[in-house]
Amino acid sequence: MLPLFQTALELGLISSLTVLALFLSYSMLNVCDLSTDGCFTLGAAVGAVVAISGHPYLSVIAAMVAGVASGFITAFLQTRMGVDSLLAGIIMNTALYSVNIGIMGGSSLLNMNRTDTIFTKLSDLLSGINLTGFEKLVISGVAAVIVAAFLYLFLKTKIGLAIRATGNNPDMVRSSSVNPVMTTIVGLCVSNAFTALSGCLLAQSQKSVNIDIGSGMVTVALASLLIGSTFIRSRRIGFRIIGTVLGAFIFRLVYTIALRFNMPAYMLKLVSSVIVIIAISGPYLKSRYPEFARRLEKKRC
Repeated sequence: MLPLFQTALELGLISSLTVLALFLSYSMLNVCDLSTDGCFTLGAAVGAVVAISGHPYLSVIAAMVAGVASGFITAFLQTRMGVDSLLAGIIMNTALYSVNIGIMGGSSLLNMNRTDTIFTKLSDLLSGINLTGFEKLVISGVAAVIVAAFLYLFLKTKIGLAIRATGNNPDMVRSSSVNPVMTTIVGLCVSNAFTALSGCLLAQSQKSVNIDIGSGMVTVALASLLIGSTFIRSRRIGFRIIGTVLGAFIFRLVYTIALRFNMPAYMLKLVSSVIVIIAISGPYLKSRYPEFARRLEKKRC
């Protein structure tokens, strides 16, 4: 049971970075960025290529820079080219498939078994203090804490408040002499940097990159975001950020349990969809329960 919990926690912390990215773009900026899947793979591919070249620490920075570039282009399509936000995300996601294949040298799979990663580097450090086997948990936990703290502080800054205001009322932002184009670009650049970092860490954690590694990540992130908001119903930014991380862990725990029941791999997408449906409809059904109970009571009478 403990290994299962540890695996779910490791994967949950890594994917929580993508959930935090969606929290910024979807919940704060009110932009549904559908380029998440491609950006996740982009971070994984760039991070893997740089790590294979012998620079595991630089791979993290390179992946985040690639994510910023992806976010900038997506925002540019929306704000300067007049492309709808949903369509811009779809276009970018489609384009990134070819870009990612090119980064991976024309291959759909990169093997990193003989490559030094930030996890293997930390494993060497932890071997002296009897913590071998927990390097994935340590790195993913540190990354989640740093990103969550950064996001909390960022949303308290002037630009962060402008991003939140843009999501609520862009017309009011314009009247306040704040350019919503700038806030949209900054918001998507930051969120895509988080997504790319998440992809980089997952790739180095499992020591391989597949072109489909990011497939369905937007669904996973959305489900985790909704689960977190269900468990923590606070309007305070700090608690909402904690809720997103908690939601990512809960989702991965359910996912891991499904795997332990020897569920076929092709059924996992269905599991993700069911979790999303429950997360979305749960609060609504709960609010409708008193009325349903009254009707049931009248029928009994």
